[in-house]
Amino acid sequence: LYILQDEDVVSAIEDAGFDAEILPESNSSQKGPNRTLLGQFSIGGMTCAACVNSVEGILRDLPGVTRAVVSLTTSVGEVEYDPSIVSKDDIINAIEDAGFEGSLVQSSEQGKIILEVAGISGELDAQFLEGLLCHINGVQKFRFDRISGQLEVCFDSEIIGSRSVVDGIEEAGGGRFKLHVKNPLSRMTSKDLEESSKMFQLFTSSLCLSVPVFLIRVCPHVPVLYPFLLWRCGPFLMRDWLKWGLVSLVQFGIGKRFYVAAAKALRRGATNMDVLVALGTSASYFYSVCALLYGAATGFWSPTYFETSAMLITFVLLGKYLESLAKGKTSDAIKKLVELAPATALLLEKDKGGKCIGEREIDSLLIQPGDLLKVLPGIKIPADGVVLWGSSYVNESMVTGESIPVLKEINSHVIGGTMNSHGALHIQATKVGSDTVLSQIINLVETAQMSKAPIQKFADFIASIFVPTVIVLALLTLLGWYVGGVTRAYPQSWLPENSNYFVFSLMFAISVVVIACPCALGLATPTAVMVATGVGAKNGVLIKGGDALERAQKVKFVIFDKTGTLTQGKATVTTAKVFTGMDRGEFLRMVASAEASSEHPLGKAVVEYARHFHFFEPSESKDSQKSDKGSKYSGWLLDVSDFNAVPGRGVRCFIDGKQILIGNRKLLTENGVTIPTEIESILVELEEGAQTGVLVACDDVPIGVLGVADPLKREAAVVIEGLGKMGITPVMVTGDNWRTAKAVAKEVGIDDVRAEVMPAGKAEVIRSFQKDGSVVAMVGDGINDSPALAAADVGMAIGAGTDVAIEAADYVLMRNNLEDVITAIDLSRKTFLRIRMNYVFAMAYNIIAIPVAAGVLYPWIKLKLPPWVAGACMALSSISVVCSSLLLRAYKKPRLTSILEITVE
Repeated sequence: LYILQDEDVVSAIEDAGFDAEILPESNSSQKGPNRTLLGQFSIGGMTCAACVNSVEGILRDLPGVTRAVVSLTTSVGEVEYDPSIVSKDDIINAIEDAGFEGSLVQSSEQGKIILEVAGISGELDAQFLEGLLCHINGVQKFRFDRISGQLEVCFDSEIIGSRSVVDGIEEAGGGRFKLHVKNPLSRMTSKDLEESSKMFQLFTSSLCLSVPVFLIRVCPHVPVLYPFLLWRCGPFLMRDWLKWGLVSLVQFGIGKRFYVAAAKALRRGATNMDVLVALGTSASYFYSVCALLYGAATGFWSPTYFETSAMLITFVLLGKYLESLAKGKTSDAIKKLVELAPATALLLEKDKGGKCIGEREIDSLLIQPGDLLKVLPGIKIPADGVVLWGSSYVNESMVTGESIPVLKEINSHVIGGTMNSHGALHIQATKVGSDTVLSQIINLVETAQMSKAPIQKFADFIASIFVPTVIVLALLTLLGWYVGGVTRAYPQSWLPENSNYFVFSLMFAISVVVIACPCALGLATPTAVMVATGVGAKNGVLIKGGDALERAQKVKFVIFDKTGTLTQGKATVTTAKVFTGMDRGEFLRMVASAEASSEHPLGKAVVEYARHFHFFEPSESKDSQKSDKGSKYSGWLLDVSDFNAVPGRGVRCFIDGKQILIGNRKLLTENGVTIPTEIESILVELEEGAQTGVLVACDDVPIGVLGVADPLKREAAVVIEGLGKMGITPVMVTGDNWRTAKAVAKEVGIDDVRAEVMPAGKAEVIRSFQKDGSVVAMVGDGINDSPALAAADVGMAIGAGTDVAIEAADYVLMRNNLEDVITAIDLSRKTFLRIRMNYVFAMAYNIIAIPVAAGVLYPWIKLKLPPWVAGACMALSSISVVCSSLLLRAYKKPRLTSILEITVE
């Protein structure tokens, strides 16, 4: 194998007649490829916000990690890292070294597939499989886990595709192995079910062991069992042996997880809920053991509290089980989105000549770009693509919100996951995997659920000091009651029978430890954000994060772009006037030629109008029309040179050596063209009629005017009215002229208008509103809106707009409906009202419950919480917060006819 050196490459290039030099390598390139991967890692064993803070701190301290966000509700950590500095195994090891369970869920690394392999019966089969992979061209690395039977394959996507990898293994193996593609997006369902099942088993086991202990304490005089319980066996009664044995199984068998998690937390210098549970139950258990031993040695039998330890663990596990069920409900939105994608697809196979020779069913995860797929009626479309054959109606309500099916014919675009209603279609896949619209929606929702709202910082701070504070309060409670008893500050008659001041004080201290829990604080914000993002996705509003959700509820101004946002974006030419002797058809042909390269909606409208005039012009023959219809624009347009689109002005180019200017007044005047009075009067007339006047000049001489109208969206006026009733000021900012802008603003009811604003100027307008601290939202759809969307506190991109605008926005309104602007703001307000209520539940619970558990009310009303009751209250605190968040699932978006009433509510 001959390997070229850098100098050899340079010499070869120079021999070909070109100049070449070796560029110096940067430090990052010396270490490896300069790229960042985004990985999601499953993190098991987290119990409260303190655990989340600990894991995030550990991950952020790793070299090569640029960002780390951990979610308690999903038990997932999202990590951005440089694979040349730190590997995914290093990240997993760091998680496990901290005392948690870690595993990779998915990574943004390209060319990767995870397969479940059946047919491996021994070591020889595994070695045979690995040998097959070594001989498949394009496979870079692989790892086979013999325990789980999962095969992870990384490959060069430019050489081989995922389906080719699977086909290569199956063909080379002669059918020896059966492969199934694992969908990484379906992990949530199995993870939630596994967690709930595990917690239920632990809870039922603990309950079965704890109930007898509890009954022995509260119902000792059962006729049949009473003599048996009083039977003396060695130094203790049989009831003492039974209680000790049963509770020991609960304490150190079922409750082992609390000791393990608490020890790991203390080892890394952190405290969490497990520390409180382990501390409270251990105090009760070991005191009871000591009381038994003391009684056996001295004959003075103090009361034992074994049932406290057992019931505490039982109620904590019940709380965890109910919490896992509730948290599973918060991710229902993603589960439903995942279920939209079909499991299989019909692949049409072709011979070398391109003729279809058959069809076969494949896993939809193995579809590759360029594949020809057959979609039968009543079947979901498996991938984004283009129709090559057939005609049918497709239900796209999952994306557009429109219940009426859309006609799909040849060259129509289709979206994966939508339902084919009638005829059969042949489509060519254009976007697969993570590039499909459905996958991007799922990724947006997942990212939003992983993100943290700024208000979460408050909970994180409280959680970081919560456990140490509770332990200090428990010690003060113990000392206070004990010292008070010794100094006779309260009567001895308060003590239970056969008890003493220490035991009396210890029970109060244990209640303080177990009733306080940081879980409710940690769950208050993320559960609400998770439910809100899911509800938003269901209503066509994609929210990119908790921070955007928090800012949106404070919006004071909403800035609207005009074209494509307030208007339909389907501009049509209504007037075409020529002022010279030029033929009308030639004029439109020249204008269309100049505008054919423009991406502006007005430019496209001009081209469509000219094309329609060209095809149906009376002087044109039918033969000419047929020959031209083979292409949308080609065949009838003139050659254009030096094309230049001037933002906010128009276009400038050369046709047949003549300079052509098409645009507004500014474009012409800046190029030294004088606009005659009669042309100006025509422009004014058009603009006062809410139309945009487009001037055309040839070699510095105005030769014509086009009037372009863009009808308003039907809901625009009522949405503007609704925003006003919500206390939000609508503003329109457009690059169009003042007369047209004012005419449109008057029609929709906007008082504040900024016209003739360049794209960069839109961002300046937004900053002017932000000077006094006001929160400003921007609604736009075009590339020219992206600077303003990024500058706004809350950017809202219309879903039918450009990818650039969607990327720059915080909210994506998938259904291209302005009503969703109100839905987005209203949902954010409802969500943060719910978050504040959650904090009231969590904080008020601890503020009230801890003093009660400490015995503050005992001197007056003799109110005393037994430790096991305190444990039940602790479990209920987390459940109440999660259930409060789940109430958001009942959210109904406002009806514009009653927006004021809904806002007041």
